[in-house]
Amino acid sequence: MSATGEATLPPHPRPKTATTPLLEVAGLHVTFPVGGRRLQAVRDVSLTINEGAVFAIVGESGCGKSSLVRAICGMYQPSAGSVRFRGIDVHAPGEHWRQIRRGVQLLFQEPLPSLNPRHTIRRIFWEPMQANRLASDMREVEADMRAQLASVGLGAEALDRYPRDFSGGQLQRIALARILLLKPQLICADEPVSALDVSVQAQVVHLLERLRVEQALTYLIISHDLPLVSRIADRVAVMYLGEVVETGPADVVSREPQHPYTAALRSATPVARMDELQRKRIILKGEPPSPIDPPSGCAFHTRCPIARARCRTEKPALQPPPGGGHRVACHFPGEMGNA
Repeated sequence: MSATGEATLPPHPRPKTATTPLLEVAGLHVTFPVGGRRLQAVRDVSLTINEGAVFAIVGESGCGKSSLVRAICGMYQPSAGSVRFRGIDVHAPGEHWRQIRRGVQLLFQEPLPSLNPRHTIRRIFWEPMQANRLASDMREVEADMRAQLASVGLGAEALDRYPRDFSGGQLQRIALARILLLKPQLICADEPVSALDVSVQAQVVHLLERLRVEQALTYLIISHDLPLVSRIADRVAVMYLGEVVETGPADVVSREPQHPYTAALRSATPVARMDELQRKRIILKGEPPSPIDPPSGCAFHTRCPIARARCRTEKPALQPPPGGGHRVACHFPGEMGNA
């Protein structure tokens, strides 16, 4: 059984989220040149993450979620739209960039490539602190290094060892400790447990949640696992072909998906509960369209089991379905939610 299964993860403590926006993304587009054309990785995405929240972005490989997060972290320059962290434009030139870069940190899916194999953990910790002008001497931050290792469940002896000496789960803890030394406000975690053994996944999930409470962190988590997201996140945005097709409270979106794509994601996840096993599996036909030449109308209509003529010509707006609730970009919301 998956470590993200219903029977393995108990409910997580969810401290009250503030109403103050920490991150605001407005009309964001990210494109890349490909053979004289433009690959549209992210298309008109808007979202707001409040302080102390856990916000998740869900979708299959190639949907644009990693490109979106890298634009949020300042690694990709958007072709349109804006990203504001504490009201400051992430991509505007100026000295404020250093402050933003400390405040928004990216936790990679694969920790090993982000750690220099020739350096000890002590030096791996020291280099970002030196680059961010947090100390002029390594001895000044020795206590901080030891404290952050302890916070992720590792001993101080790890400082004099090398990345090759640790398991995948331990390396992810080390990468997280390095981030925490910079005292960020927002951690963007790109599939933080998918590269780990099943037995380790739940441990890392619980570690992230504990650190959120202890160190007043805000998370933006990328995942393809909707049931996992529903357990740890406050809100979720479901992406398809660079667009947000559904967004709202994570538990509601997982329990009552309104978009056919969200319903298909939920049905594709292995489950252990009998009531979940009785649900009909939704099999999507064909491959996702090319982001170089996205289809007209609804981007999902080429694979949607309930697509109609209107879907091929008219693009649906991201809005509440009839009766209220979260927002969905579908002309016929809810028709497959209980399939």
